[in-house]
Amino acid sequence: MNKQEKLTLVESAIEKFYGDKQVSSSLREAVLYSVHAGGKRIRPYLLLEVLESLQVPITIAHAQVAAALEMIHTGSLIHDDLPAMDDDDFRRGRLTNHKKFGEALAILAGDALFFDPYALIAQADLPNEIKIDLIASLSLSSGSMGMVAGQVLDMEGEGKHLNLEELQTIHANKTGKLLAYPFQAAAIIAELTPELQAKLKTVGELVGLAFQVRDDVLDVTASFEEIGKTPQKDLKAEKSTYPALLGLDEAKEFCNQTLDQANIKLEEIAQQVNFDKEPIVKIVESLRINA
Repeated sequence: MNKQEKLTLVESAIEKFYGDKQVSSSLREAVLYSVHAGGKRIRPYLLLEVLESLQVPITIAHAQVAAALEMIHTGSLIHDDLPAMDDDDFRRGRLTNHKKFGEALAILAGDALFFDPYALIAQADLPNEIKIDLIASLSLSSGSMGMVAGQVLDMEGEGKHLNLEELQTIHANKTGKLLAYPFQAAAIIAELTPELQAKLKTVGELVGLAFQVRDDVLDVTASFEEIGKTPQKDLKAEKSTYPALLGLDEAKEFCNQTLDQANIKLEEIAQQVNFDKEPIVKIVESLRINA
């Protein structure tokens, strides 16, 4: 199954969930506005790609889990763009949700995208024990033990000179845990041993760290057309970033070294289980700066 086929399954799962039988058509419109805004879909794609690399045939149920992850990510972007947080007018090249629908409906659309995914996973045709593990892991990755906590730390760090360890703690939670989830979820679905589950999760954490460093670099170096949102927002908000802390060249090198570590872990996993690491390595290499 190629990339487009995988992502089509994910889109179909979301569309089916938000069918015509909705209580509020305006809420549905606001939710789907952000869902359909595009983006790389790297999180759901990684989940399905890792599963396939573990020799697990992709099913609709797996696409539902991947869709649930993308829904939470999209909800986080709606909230992240709000005036009380990053206060951005554009996301993925078009108006942010609150600029299109107003703040109140944008907040509620984000809320819906945080709550709905758990019902979607619960409906999936998977063993109950696996669904419980997937739901628990997604909650821990998203809430007060993960993404939401990371967002709080990020806001609290504005205007402060954080050290590397503090910066990594912020992004391990704000960005890293939802990028580690595809690896963790695939390992749960494939029923790998706890040791291999931990190793795959570590790969995801490394990918998440590199992704954030790369994002920080692009915020400084890329144009609006390249990143689809207002550049240099972190600089104006006086946020601690990897380029600010390490310097631009060192930040690029740090990103690439982190990706090297992820590739080493992938090789270790391939030595222990029937795992075709090459498709995952290709995704990892796509994040390399100056690749």
